[in-house]
Amino acid sequence: MIEFGIKDFLDILLVATLLFYTYRVMRESRSLNVFAGIMIFLMVWGFVSQVLEMRLLGAILDKLVSVGVVVVVVIFQDEIRKFLYNLGAHRGVRTLIRMFSPHHPGEREMAQLKKGIMPIVMAALQMSKSKVGALIVVEHNVPLDDIVATGEVIDAAVNQRLIENIFFKNSPLHDGAMVISNYRIKAAGCILPVSHDLTIPKELGLRHRSALGMSQESDALCIIVSEETGAISTAHNGRFRLKLSAEELEGELTEYLK
Repeated sequence: MIEFGIKDFLDILLVATLLFYTYRVMRESRSLNVFAGIMIFLMVWGFVSQVLEMRLLGAILDKLVSVGVVVVVVIFQDEIRKFLYNLGAHRGVRTLIRMFSPHHPGEREMAQLKKGIMPIVMAALQMSKSKVGALIVVEHNVPLDDIVATGEVIDAAVNQRLIENIFFKNSPLHDGAMVISNYRIKAAGCILPVSHDLTIPKELGLRHRSALGMSQESDALCIIVSEETGAISTAHNGRFRLKLSAEELEGELTEYLK
């Protein structure tokens, strides 16, 4: 008689969850056929080894599985890193971390925060009115040194006029992204990873795709000003917030950086 308990139910549930997340990551990276091929190979391996008990073929497939794990890790290292990052960035995990490291900014810290945020907000508002395209990446916990290295290093204090001048249409750096870290403009003209998510609305251009790609690979907050419409949007944790007002942008930056 086969016994089926809570442990067995949890075992099946965890395996199903793992397969679902693996399927979703593969689908987003357009590697769904590879995922299907791996699943078919594993089913054949299990059938040959456990049901038919073919020792020679089973031994060969065992060796292929051992080597295949390393090959899969090498081929899909970016997808695996993204999966682990998304796991750590999950809202429940972040809440648990905050419980063990409670920190509430004081008045001086909030004043410093507002001082660093307002030039970004005002620059975005002004560029929105003038329909000047812009892409600003605000670094948080994950270092963006590799992104900074793709652009021109500036390392200047955050300043509204400087931000507007960098994204001015005749500026040589206006097409790239600006990286801001610790209330300083680290670099401009940077190249960001582009998201290939098929759910992105077609009316959103390359700046939005780059912002979403950056937000999927780090915990950065990306601010986009549309050159066509002047709309201000943000991308964070792989999600857009579209058509924000200056007050909404200020609130999101404050919540993000405090």
